[in-house]
Amino acid sequence: MDINPSVAAPAIAQKATRRINLALQGGGTHGAFTWGALDRLLEEERIEFDGLSGTSAGAINGAILALGLLEGGRQGAKDALNRFWRALGAKFAVSPMKATLFEKALWGWDLKYSMGYNAFDTMTRVMSPYQLNPFPIEFNPLRKALDQSLDLARLRSDKNAMRLFISATNVRTGKPKVFTRAEITVDALLASACLPNVFKAVEIDGEAYWDGGYLGNPALWPLYHERMAADIVLVQLNPLLRPELPTTTSDIMNRLNEISFNASLMSEMRAIDFVQRMLDSGRLEQPRYRRLFLHAIEDEERMRAFKLSTKFNGDWDFLTTLRDYGRDAADLFIRESLDKVGRESTLDIQRYL
Repeated sequence: MDINPSVAAPAIAQKATRRINLALQGGGTHGAFTWGALDRLLEEERIEFDGLSGTSAGAINGAILALGLLEGGRQGAKDALNRFWRALGAKFAVSPMKATLFEKALWGWDLKYSMGYNAFDTMTRVMSPYQLNPFPIEFNPLRKALDQSLDLARLRSDKNAMRLFISATNVRTGKPKVFTRAEITVDALLASACLPNVFKAVEIDGEAYWDGGYLGNPALWPLYHERMAADIVLVQLNPLLRPELPTTTSDIMNRLNEISFNASLMSEMRAIDFVQRMLDSGRLEQPRYRRLFLHAIEDEERMRAFKLSTKFNGDWDFLTTLRDYGRDAADLFIRESLDKVGRESTLDIQRYL
């Protein structure tokens, strides 16, 4: 029996694989939003992951995703992300009677009232991490969680692993440092997530590093390579727009944090927009300059409800709420934008200019 091409074609097109690169922002425990987004993307078999650039929480989520895919495919990656965030949530559930002020602030105890965070924030404005802890051994709860969760040796050595780029900031030179998959270590992940008012700089091969968000949140340029997918999907945590004027000290600091950690991304967006317009006008030629298609998974309306203090909140209900927000946002991307991957951008780049 003959098949009508006009009927068969849409079904075939719907099943076509879409190769994408992921760009994952950092934002403390707001990274649970990214967990949810990745969880939903992994359920969509039409999506193939090519490369990933991540910073801070985005770097950690990215490493877990890459290793999970190696060890157990899509379901393995979903399980690995769930295990990590569940283990992190369990660590946050420390008894208030046993927790130190540092742990209360860092793990989010009582942060629904911002009491622990405000006390800790005040203390870190007066004293640096080197004064608060003069000893060579530093408490960093993430180190143990990462050591227990990730077989980074396998991730570094397995050539079948997805391309991975992790951003940090070189303290001495003020330049970005991007660790490739072959360079990924627990120290590299901790460097990418090293807030300088909370942790001592992470030393790697004689160089000191702070959080990568200052110079690349996340860095997009490693994903420009001509052999990589032309589509970049940004999972955005930090709101670009806040209509209200911040007037309290905490609100001002929150907005400064958002602006600082979005600045490098906005700069790269301007550069991408310029190159794309030059290509459109014929002033630049491919393949020396390539066309990129940009997309975003975000929910600014919901994420604006959270502030700097909640980036340290590890309450399990809070984490799962963010996870569900991320799943909703990724589901919206799949329904409205996936069919446009490889053909056009769906991100409104003018919002970043």
